[in-house]
Amino acid sequence: MALNHNPQPPPPIETPLVVVEEEVNDTQVTKSLRRLETFLGIFGFCQYSALSFTLSWLCFLLLGVALPLFIIKFSYCSTCDKYEIRSFELEILISQSIVAAISLLCISHNLRKYGLRKFLFVDRYHGHMTLFRQEYIHKIDGFFRLLAVWVLLCFLLKSAREVVHVIYVHRSWWQSVGILVAFLVSWTYSTVIYLTGCALYHLVCNLQVIHFENYGKLLERDLDVTVYIEEHIRLTHHLSKISHRFRIFLILQFLFVTASQFVSLLETTGNRGIIDFANGGDFVVCSIVELVGIIICLHAAAKISHRAQGLGSVASRWHALITCNPNDASQLGMNNGGISSSETAYTYPSGSLPISYSESDLESVDYVPIPTNIQLASYMPMYQKRQAFVTYLQSNLGGATVFGWTIDRVLINTIFFVELSLVLFVLGKTITFTTK
Repeated sequence: MALNHNPQPPPPIETPLVVVEEEVNDTQVTKSLRRLETFLGIFGFCQYSALSFTLSWLCFLLLGVALPLFIIKFSYCSTCDKYEIRSFELEILISQSIVAAISLLCISHNLRKYGLRKFLFVDRYHGHMTLFRQEYIHKIDGFFRLLAVWVLLCFLLKSAREVVHVIYVHRSWWQSVGILVAFLVSWTYSTVIYLTGCALYHLVCNLQVIHFENYGKLLERDLDVTVYIEEHIRLTHHLSKISHRFRIFLILQFLFVTASQFVSLLETTGNRGIIDFANGGDFVVCSIVELVGIIICLHAAAKISHRAQGLGSVASRWHALITCNPNDASQLGMNNGGISSSETAYTYPSGSLPISYSESDLESVDYVPIPTNIQLASYMPMYQKRQAFVTYLQSNLGGATVFGWTIDRVLINTIFFVELSLVLFVLGKTITFTTK
């Protein structure tokens, strides 16, 4: 009887399952980005062509400026001065239109220049998207949640004010409903555009926070110090790009919001009549919306600056733990003819390092090639390399900047007290107390 020597079939290869899972995750990120881009396109931020550019600004001028201006001009009630002050409404319209136009102009320019993926630094070709797919999806979902919460809260407050205004200003019911709906549509459109720009800056910063928080995990791997320095240079280079792209947006928003708040303060304190929620409530709504946008931007910038500045502390702790470890081979001597074992296990990559020599946040970045003959420094003990790395991090804190000013808690405290001083100055000029 002949024996059956047919070979057994090989076990199934499970690698395609991993590939399929990666493709599914990549598809989820792509869907999230496409959903975000669709949302931005609806509100006119994706101005990729001359037609979309024209339609976007035409829609903004019609809905955000012309519609409320038409209503203010032709629905004015001359006998309702107690409940309707035209100068207040015009100043509020100018304020909300300017901040919305700044947001639309700056964000659309960056999207048109870089595209959504490069604008968010979620480019699949850079090799980092595969590591943080779920985090990216979570942050993009957080963008929509943040925007929805604040728009909804402000919309409820605006609706309450408009209802009170309709109750006190007696018009026909169809005219009152039409004015109410038109005002709410125009206000919602302008508010969404303004807050979307602020929330996008918040999203860009939060996406980079993912990489800064992962930097501590990178230190847990047994890699050469040069790898850590290269990764830190890459992160600070991205921060420099973010600061450069948003610097005009941040400074213009802050200046115009500050000017708007002082105009509101001067108008309300200098008015001789009675100001209540019916005739002055829009000042409250406008101020809340503008301050919410500024707070969102400052919170995101301070958060990423705090993460960037905390890397020096993380590296110092890592250096201390390795140095005090009794099993640290780098403290016992050198092997293999003066080269430590940890050094021989790593091959230095060939390429280039981005070296920023600018004192501000401009994109003045040059690329200096790494010497290929790294063995010249192989005699250096690992302790000295780690110490040099820690010194480098402590000397290059980084963070989100505006024209060289790092946006951290110190700067926010300074801004707060400067604004408080200006508010008290205005109040001192407009409010007087007389004694008999």
